[in-house]
Amino acid sequence: MTGFSKGIRKVEVALKWDPSPAGQPPTDLDIVAATFAADDAYGAPAYVVHFDSRSPDGTIFLNRDSTDGRGFGWDEVMTLEMDRLDGRYARVVVGVVIQQRPGHKPFADVLNPAMRVREGYTVLAEDDFGSVLGATAATIAEFARDDAGEWTFRPGVHGFQEDPATFMRVLGSRR
Repeated sequence: MTGFSKGIRKVEVALKWDPSPAGQPPTDLDIVAATFAADDAYGAPAYVVHFDSRSPDGTIFLNRDSTDGRGFGWDEVMTLEMDRLDGRYARVVVGVVIQQRPGHKPFADVLNPAMRVREGYTVLAEDDFGSVLGATAATIAEFARDDAGEWTFRPGVHGFQEDPATFMRVLGSRR
């Protein structure tokens, strides 16, 4: 044993935003997570979890989904059970994508967006997307296995100018 740390075990990623003003189309943000195999950690995702799917083994799932930001508190919540994730996976990247219907909508046009990543009661990261206001999608968390096989957290918000389908293919690319 190299230390007392057990690494990241179970994480909750939460997203919230305010509804669009009256008469405007609803704003729909989605949490997505992509899992990458150890033999291709920066290539194509092994699988992607989003509003219409869950991981094949049930370790990553969406607890709450909103299409308009009208929830109480956190509008979207995803749970990642990192300690149960199969050993063949080396990375998990979590992102947020803005549905682009109708027209083009960057984070600057979303009212009061916020995200939080926490493990238990410990907040690992919080952000308001202020550094990526022109982006239509962003990665918000990366988890990677260390040499001991434990999961570590790499914070950071990185913007993308991609439509939702393309973003899910490129969110884990090397930056």
